[in-house]
Amino acid sequence: IIGSVLFFTYAIGKFTNGFLADRSNIKRLMSTGLLVTALVNLALGFTNSFILFAVLWGLSGWFQSMGAASCVVGLSRWFNDKNRGTFYGFWSASHNIGEAMTFIFVASIVSAFGWQYGFIGAAIVGLAGVVLLLTFFHDTPASKGVTLPGIKVEEKKQDTESYNKAQSAVLKNPLIWILALSSAFMYISRYAVNSWGIFYLENEKGYTTIDASFIISINSILGIVGTVSSGLVSDKIFKGNRYLPAVIFGLLNALALCLFLLIPGHHLWVDATAMVLFGLSIGVLLCFLGGLMAVDIAPKNASGAALGVVGVASYVGAGIQDIMSGLLIEGNKHLVNGVETYDFTYINYFWIGAALMSVLMTCIVWKAKPKTV
Repeated sequence: IIGSVLFFTYAIGKFTNGFLADRSNIKRLMSTGLLVTALVNLALGFTNSFILFAVLWGLSGWFQSMGAASCVVGLSRWFNDKNRGTFYGFWSASHNIGEAMTFIFVASIVSAFGWQYGFIGAAIVGLAGVVLLLTFFHDTPASKGVTLPGIKVEEKKQDTESYNKAQSAVLKNPLIWILALSSAFMYISRYAVNSWGIFYLENEKGYTTIDASFIISINSILGIVGTVSSGLVSDKIFKGNRYLPAVIFGLLNALALCLFLLIPGHHLWVDATAMVLFGLSIGVLLCFLGGLMAVDIAPKNASGAALGVVGVASYVGAGIQDIMSGLLIEGNKHLVNGVETYDFTYINYFWIGAALMSVLMTCIVWKAKPKTV
């Protein structure tokens, strides 16, 4: 329940804060979001009540959602269409870098001092991030007093009508909603492995917790490679076309899940290879389906709105995944000679099916995409 609370509040927050970021000073918005998130983490380190913990965890999700929206709007304001994908890819690596830091930094603190200090340590890192934002992050080129090639310096704020028109165009664009569905299905497969992968390896394939954790962590590391290279590859090799690589890596994601789920037994190299392929493909798809493709076809002054539509679908998908996976796993649990065993057949269908549905949605958008966009 607590896990799904963050997903749903983050989803709603990403939607509303995406629309807000288009109209805001993103330096202030992102700094505020990170500051409150850090303070909430600090409070979580002193909380034992289930209800209070769930409420604070939900607030954390809401304020965290200010970050992605601010960053994407910043990318649109600071980089032109020819190189936005490259920098978007670098920025998208933040997902995996954050996960890797959590696995190493927070886990080390928790193992040494207890779970409370994991939240306190995360809060300290967040406060350091606020200082970095206030020092180095800037709203627009105009606010910094610089002129960049291909970027128009707007001295005056756009009026409310222009924002309303642009954001309304995003909401009425069926291609953006289909991309949002594609991302939602991708997020189901992403969080299936991140949330349940260790449990699956322990119970279905007999790995120890340490070995299972090592195998799953591979996907976070390779995800960094995938995200960093994704925008650069699409800008330089595919000339800005995100659709073909999105389909290719979507199929690679499904193949990785098949290797991971459908080959029985304890085969370290097979499972490690599956996580290499999974990490690379999810890294690329996080960049493309998770926002860049929607931003590409949205009006420039509605980048946050485009990310908001994709974001709300993505994290609703992640939240539904947590609930459905839990129900399917618990509902197919049996006692054999006094030992709990699990039948993962339906989980396999659910996770692999979600990956294939993501590819199908991407193909629909690719075929429907106007040539003038």
